[in-house]
Amino acid sequence: MDIPPKHIPVIRQIVQASYLVFCIWTGWRFFLFFEWATGRSGIYIPRPPSVEAFLPISALLGLKRLVMTGNWDPVHPAGLSIFLAILIASLLWRKGFCAWTCPVGAVSNMFERIGRRLGTIRNLPSWIDLGLLSLKYLLLGFFIYIILWKMNLKQVEGFISSPYNISVDARMLLFFTKPSFLSLAVFAFLALTSLFIRNFWCRYLCPYGALLGILALASPVQITRDQKSCTGCGKCERACPSSIKITRMQTVRTCECTGCMECLPVCPVKECLSPSLVPGRKRVPKYLIPLGTVLTLAFFYILSLTFGHWHSLVPDDSLKNIYQMQLLANPG
Repeated sequence: MDIPPKHIPVIRQIVQASYLVFCIWTGWRFFLFFEWATGRSGIYIPRPPSVEAFLPISALLGLKRLVMTGNWDPVHPAGLSIFLAILIASLLWRKGFCAWTCPVGAVSNMFERIGRRLGTIRNLPSWIDLGLLSLKYLLLGFFIYIILWKMNLKQVEGFISSPYNISVDARMLLFFTKPSFLSLAVFAFLALTSLFIRNFWCRYLCPYGALLGILALASPVQITRDQKSCTGCGKCERACPSSIKITRMQTVRTCECTGCMECLPVCPVKECLSPSLVPGRKRVPKYLIPLGTVLTLAFFYILSLTFGHWHSLVPDDSLKNIYQMQLLANPG
């Protein structure tokens, strides 16, 4: 039994909302742990390892160390597990993480829907759009150059074991709970811009999404278009969150396609657009991308728990001392 195309947007919003709620719950649990660790509360709440999903730079360093030494990151092991799960999911199921589970993507899509209701969403000229698209790839190139190219093993291991990296989850929490004026200004700019330009952060600025898009080019699952039955109406292009020129392609093999399948329900020709295995263009069920993405994340979670790569090896008492020395003595 497959997903009827008309139900895809609703199911996508439900899946996105579910993961967003989970992230908020995780953040709240980590806040309670942080309150205990900094001596502001006497109630101990275990640190939720899934908070490390928001530490992609630390995970990238952990991945480099894993490749060079074969050793898993002992400080933020769950972050490395989640990072690997998302990379593998992109290789298998396109950028399903971006389209179906990313909490930032969910918020971005919410602002887009608000902008559509307000009638403020506008399409940028192609020359501006193309120029802005390069920004996230430039940011990705910068991180790859610094971390994967410039840093040697000694530097990587030094950073991973540093008090800064050990306390980076708490620094991230303070970034949201006690934002600076500059941070608030950036948040306001992104929110306001997203009401006029759909998915502004995801489309133009997210280096994580850029990396997943490059990996997704190798995915066997792609959206394909039946050239014979296509009417060229362009409805799919107007619905596409990434503004892809779908009617010019037979196989939508591009870094910008997230596999959201928002193009399918607006197409007036049945099965003209469909997720398919390429080469061969054999159609696959529409639930394959979201279900495959979710199951890949779940598989890596179970695998990490089984092999002891989920909970940090840094004792809570040590975290407590490091948080207090690093953040209370020097909150900036």
